[in-house]
Amino acid sequence: SVHPTSMAHRFTLCLRCRVSIVPHHRTLDHLTMQQIISLLSIFAVAAHAATYDLPPLPFGLSALKPMISKNTLQIHHGKHHAKYVDTLNSLVAGTHLENQPLETIIKESYKSNKAIFNNAAQAWNHSFYWQCMKPKGGGTPDESSQKQLCDKINASFGSYANFRKQFAEAANTAFGSGWAWLVSDRKGNLSVTKTIGAENPMVASGRLIPILTCDVWEHAYYLDYANLRPTYVDTFLDKLVNWEFVAENLERAMDSGRNWSC
Repeated sequence: SVHPTSMAHRFTLCLRCRVSIVPHHRTLDHLTMQQIISLLSIFAVAAHAATYDLPPLPFGLSALKPMISKNTLQIHHGKHHAKYVDTLNSLVAGTHLENQPLETIIKESYKSNKAIFNNAAQAWNHSFYWQCMKPKGGGTPDESSQKQLCDKINASFGSYANFRKQFAEAANTAFGSGWAWLVSDRKGNLSVTKTIGAENPMVASGRLIPILTCDVWEHAYYLDYANLRPTYVDTFLDKLVNWEFVAENLERAMDSGRNWSC
């Protein structure tokens, strides 16, 4: 997942860097002043190193074909998602938000710094979105292995068909670029919502807990579906949704009542 790089990890990287400065047979006790200055320079650079990493996809680049092409994933994950992470790192460097959990950055910047919020939220949204899909996914949740999720869908929407209709409508009517979400309150009551731009349920819709999302920014589907967003949304629901991940998210929401890192 997208996560802060620990200071211990940065320190380790710095120590690894010293091999080009200090001969292997020497110890820190025998460093010259010039070597100490060199090490301090490395530490200074590391202090401004990337705070957040781009998470790898939870599946191969070709794993979702033909529903989502390798080309789409290369651009969507390798270019768009990566850009949000890189921009976020540059924006929070040297601020009080550097090294904070991504969720904290999202909530604190929502009304105070739109640039930081947009990139932090998009980094989180995309990390969450990737995990919402899997090869040979979609369709209805499994009644035996995901009974709690099935029960909550039926209790909240009346049937899976009603849920599917509401979710597809939210995804298809999000004007411009946005996201469709299945969200839960702390008691497991489910509802469907949509957000525009980078917003997500952590700051919208009564701060409900996201358990499923579908990205409806054009870069998510245009190379494969052109302007046929409804076809992409149908494919997402019928062939891609990772219901195991959704069921786990619902269980966490009900157990803890707190947001969690994706």
